[in-house]
Amino acid sequence: MMLADHYMTAEPYYRAVGDEIALFEAAYATRMPVMLKGPTGCGKTRFVEHMAWRLGKPIVTAACHEDMTASDLVGRYLLDAEGTVWHDGPLTLAVRHGAICYLDEIVEARQDTTVVIHPLTDDRRVLPLEKKGELARAHPDFQLVISYNPGYQSVLKDLKESTKQRFSAIEFDYPEARVEAEIVMHEAGIDAEDAARLVAIGARSRHLKGHGLAEGASTRMLIHAGRLLAKGIAREAACRVALILPITDDADVREALSAAVSACL
Repeated sequence: MMLADHYMTAEPYYRAVGDEIALFEAAYATRMPVMLKGPTGCGKTRFVEHMAWRLGKPIVTAACHEDMTASDLVGRYLLDAEGTVWHDGPLTLAVRHGAICYLDEIVEARQDTTVVIHPLTDDRRVLPLEKKGELARAHPDFQLVISYNPGYQSVLKDLKESTKQRFSAIEFDYPEARVEAEIVMHEAGIDAEDAARLVAIGARSRHLKGHGLAEGASTRMLIHAGRLLAKGIAREAACRVALILPITDDADVREALSAAVSACL
């Protein structure tokens, strides 16, 4: 199977906020596995897509979840018109053809599933396909990238130390207000004044993290609100739909967020 559909055909917009581009390029030059750490919706996925475009490499993405098995990553035998045929999973596909394999929110996957990546993250660079009786050796261009939200850490949901220590890490956070407003303005197609209002609301919601909210409004959510504004939705309605209702069902927290919206608008 070829990877024509896995190339970025246009440059994904990404606003650098530090030296993350240079760090990733250096890591890719040595095919070092990379972990992107940061809260949800802060730009980790957009960053790795931008880097795939920048490097001219295909990217194969797998969204991790708690029911993901090792077979979901590496592949399995399936029945078709010709009988039982092996089908590569996303990880094996990237390994064979030299793509960047991006495992999104890897902490969501079961720990007994994530261990299959270990042989790819050291000098061996191999992927055992036990059901097929094959040892797939990584293409020279293959690189493994994972994303990880430290805010999800718990006894049940965390990466093993034996997994973490196989990666270099680039830390992400929500950008400073001026930069975040620039991003929201560009992505949502709204003016600077409305973008600044949305960023101010986002900042207030993040102050409630740990006080009724697991996470504040992400940059992604601010862009959603901005896109509603761009379509003519009233400011307070757009903020309620995109910034308040998705992140809490608690009436008191909703009231606090609504007050923050009114104050910023």
